[in-house]
Amino acid sequence: MTIVSEPISMDHVDIHSDNFGDDGLLRAGLKLNHLRMIVAIEDSGQISAAAEVLNISQPAASRMLSEMESITKTQLYERVARGVVLTTFGAALARRARKILLELREASREIGELKSGKGGSVFIGAVTAPAMSLVVPAINRVRKAYPGIEINIQVETSNVLARELLAARHDFIIGRIPDDLNPRLFEVTEIGIERACLIVHSRHPLLKQKVSSLVDLKDYDWVFQPPGTLLRRTIEDIFLSRGVALPENIVNTSSLLLTCAIVCETDAIAPIAIDVAQFLASQSSNASDVRMLPIDFDINVKPYSLITARERALPPSARLLYDIILEESLKQAG
Repeated sequence: MTIVSEPISMDHVDIHSDNFGDDGLLRAGLKLNHLRMIVAIEDSGQISAAAEVLNISQPAASRMLSEMESITKTQLYERVARGVVLTTFGAALARRARKILLELREASREIGELKSGKGGSVFIGAVTAPAMSLVVPAINRVRKAYPGIEINIQVETSNVLARELLAARHDFIIGRIPDDLNPRLFEVTEIGIERACLIVHSRHPLLKQKVSSLVDLKDYDWVFQPPGTLLRRTIEDIFLSRGVALPENIVNTSSLLLTCAIVCETDAIAPIAIDVAQFLASQSSNASDVRMLPIDFDINVKPYSLITARERALPPSARLLYDIILEESLKQAG
């Protein structure tokens, strides 16, 4: 498999006016773990979090940063109220480090695929709704045309997926860019709006009504995604905008399986994507006990997009799946 990516070199890293030469930083002692550390610092903004990523102690992480500043002969980060922020020099090194680490990952991937004789592998992440409505049919198309491709999928929240993408654990994702990440780090193609609904079990008292309003819902138990997630905020905004008190009895979970289990066994209400609700209701299992609750308001979540990391070219196998998902989104929109 051919890896398409821009060439990487360290000889133009503008981290100091000194001339390091073609391999000056390497001769001065710069190692791969230093590169991993500066990338982790840029992603997390905290030494403790970066240490956790590298599976080392915080004092060891601090020593590693000091080593890097000694090697580069310049200040790479500054302490701020909530952690640390990279200086201009640190950001320049992090940008190059990220590309170098990605190239090594792709080299390992290509060698592994050549050894195994497979047709390539793709690593993608998606929030639940487009994973069901777009990724599944796209995979079926890819499997028929290119049966040798191995596809790896992570279904998670956008907050998790965007950080996994920056860490080069995914080729691309389908989701949204979190508010706390720099949008300039990404290339974005909007492909759809997630429509959500409320689910209850088939014997729920509210199903006796033709339609339910927010006031009818507030006194029931609810199953929500964790605080701060997009669907959770959307539901909360609907309550607040209509002057209805937020539900008080809440279970928080990111697990769809646990959400369905609670809904099927109690009178709790849960918001989920309409595509997912329709799939669950069609199954010949306990999940088929799920019903969409008729309501007098719409739940439209912020649009989701195909997202790649800026300045990172997709490998051919990933580009193939990306293009097919884009085609599926256009077909469904039409």
